[in-house]
Amino acid sequence: MRECVVSERDMACTDCMKASDFSIDTKGIKKRNWRTRIRYLLKITSSFSSSKCMAGRSYRPTVEEVNQWAQSLDKLLSHKYGKAAFQIFLKSEFCDENIEFWTACEEFRTMTSLGKLSSRARTIYEEFIQCDAPKEINLDYQTKDAIIQSLRLPSLTCFLSAQKKVFNLMENNSYPRFIHSELYKELCAVARGEGKYL
Repeated sequence: MRECVVSERDMACTDCMKASDFSIDTKGIKKRNWRTRIRYLLKITSSFSSSKCMAGRSYRPTVEEVNQWAQSLDKLLSHKYGKAAFQIFLKSEFCDENIEFWTACEEFRTMTSLGKLSSRARTIYEEFIQCDAPKEINLDYQTKDAIIQSLRLPSLTCFLSAQKKVFNLMENNSYPRFIHSELYKELCAVARGEGKYL
């Protein structure tokens, strides 16, 4: 059973929130659809906007930002709220391991402690790459083998090839479905001030 976590790196207005502020137990949300998750996301960001963030600060994406998400997956993932919405969409399609792996690789590439590098590399491998991993991603044998070899002396780029393959998979499959989904249409409506979840 997975825990649905909307972390601070996935949200707008993150400079005034902590990751623990977004953890939710799967017992209350595991069988609900994306509409429930978006409603929860909008509700929780609304409460943080009014209680912890600076007055007048927007916690929802603008119409321009939401429209930019349709331009490229890069633009979608560079926006914290867009990334969170995409993750909710992927969870509804039972393929959220791809965005979780991509995010783990992004964080891994920014590590500054060489002492923790090996441990984190092993954790990513065990969570996403090894056979029967809890969140196993779809990679070819050569890519998996290259990662196994690189784990002997890991570097910040040891997952780069796999990350690019997962990005391309999302870009060519999940991303177009997201842009044409009801979820994205609802987010556009919310940005215009017309959505159901205001």
